[in-house]
Amino acid sequence: MSNIKTYIKSILVPVTIGLIVGFVISKSIDYSLLIKPPFSPPSIIFPIIWIILYVLMGVSFGILEVNLLVDDEIISIYFLQLFFNIIWPILFFILKIRFVSFIWIVCLIILVTIMIIKFYKKNKLAGLLQIPYLLWSIFASYLNLFTF
Repeated sequence: MSNIKTYIKSILVPVTIGLIVGFVISKSIDYSLLIKPPFSPPSIIFPIIWIILYVLMGVSFGILEVNLLVDDEIISIYFLQLFFNIIWPILFFILKIRFVSFIWIVCLIILVTIMIIKFYKKNKLAGLLQIPYLLWSIFASYLNLFTF
């Protein structure tokens, strides 16, 4: 597979999954009705940020694929953190179990940290491109914890 096709596939996987989850939860999003903590962004920011983060996620994975640095460990941590990422909005918006979703996002933060370390060991740029994802996840955990 050419490098361009590899990058396109790598980007389309998380972006498509994110769009599907966004569609599934769209009718359950009650963000405007919630009591939110200081520094809560307007709701329009979330899809923009997530698309950027999913693209960066795909680019990072693509870098590893193109350079033949993907192994079972990389695949496992990548898709495990993606699974945790996908489940969080279902817990928070559809099931409305806020404390469980907070514990879940803390687990996601741990997985993203592990992913960054593993990616960085294989390719520095692939790891560094995930720093915004980690920072946003930490910010999202703050929003999760203090939103009612």
